[in-house]
Amino acid sequence: MTLPQTMPAAPEAWTLPSKGRVAMFSFIVAETSIFTIFVVAYLFYLGKSLSGPTPRQVLEVPIFSTICLLSSSITIHLAVHYLRQAKYAAFKLAWFLTFALGAIFLIGTGIEWNKLITVDGLTISTNLFGTTYYSLVGLHASHVTGGLIALGIVLALALAGKVNEKHEHHLDVLSLYWHFVDAVWVVVFTVVYVIGR
Repeated sequence: MTLPQTMPAAPEAWTLPSKGRVAMFSFIVAETSIFTIFVVAYLFYLGKSLSGPTPRQVLEVPIFSTICLLSSSITIHLAVHYLRQAKYAAFKLAWFLTFALGAIFLIGTGIEWNKLITVDGLTISTNLFGTTYYSLVGLHASHVTGGLIALGIVLALALAGKVNEKHEHHLDVLSLYWHFVDAVWVVVFTVVYVIGR
């Protein structure tokens, strides 16, 4: 007696990846190369300043700001998750928290820079440390600023009732950028405030 043979499952049709995700990943690769150049320059010139102040003399580790920024990766992930489930109130709250945590980080950077400039006398032209520090941390701060502008626009649209689950894919792509900004900060934090001190 012969058993009926089962038909092999048809292979799933391959679909093109999302244009938005491809564009964002391409952007992230390009930006990663730029950050890599700045990190290498910072490490290369570390300790080569002929005059002070030095990192050990003036830098304080921004623990609170760092916790805020890294926590914002969790809140943006939750926001996209809530939007996918059409939980609009939870989405708006998580998105607002992401914006607020990013803003706190940026304010912390501004406070740190104010102290470095007005109290410690460290400017971008003071020495090699000042030049590389402001270039690297400033590059990251400019990316946070761009992210906050995008987050703020989405928040305003969400509060106006213009965002729904159909926009989940677009906001998921935007969240990739925000995760990138957070991941870059881990590298910058390690180089500037751990290795560099």
